[in-house]
Amino acid sequence: MNERIRLREQQVLSDNWYTLRKVTFDYQRKNGAWETQSREAYDRGNGATILLHNPAAGTVVLTRQFRLPTFVNGNPSGMLIETCAGLLDDEHPDAAIVRETEEETGYRLTAVQKVMEAYMSPGSVTERLFFYLAEYSAATERRAGGGIDEEEIEVLELPLTQALAMVATGEIQDGKTIMLLQHLRLQQLGG
Repeated sequence: MNERIRLREQQVLSDNWYTLRKVTFDYQRKNGAWETQSREAYDRGNGATILLHNPAAGTVVLTRQFRLPTFVNGNPSGMLIETCAGLLDDEHPDAAIVRETEEETGYRLTAVQKVMEAYMSPGSVTERLFFYLAEYSAATERRAGGGIDEEEIEVLELPLTQALAMVATGEIQDGKTIMLLQHLRLQQLGG
């Protein structure tokens, strides 16, 4: 562990949806002085996200659904276009993303390619996200999709060029989606 950090106290502020904690700790500054600091951290678990792509057709599969945090932060409809994603729920990331893909998009995958891991909002959220790519085709088995329980997920199949243009126009604003679209494009360019 980091010798410049000494945890003092963790207080649960909320465990209504996920867990919000206030953490008080001592931090040793570069000059050697110790100071006490407090921060809040939202723990919702780790997750995985995937971009399905069809190299022969030049298409990708994305989803659109209502996201309350975007609505309260100025997105008039609250709808967000994004890659398929979900929490790990104590599963290995490879298994979790295969499950999430079938639940959200209907596509049944047999192989996924992990491309990276990233902390998406490390100033306040503990989540580490595992990023994947997977190929699909007209022959890929597909079921209903659209999410489970209260989820209402629209599945979109778009040309990759259109999806990249939607990033440029601001129609796609989700960070994980932008990262995977750019990764796929760079991979295609040999970069």
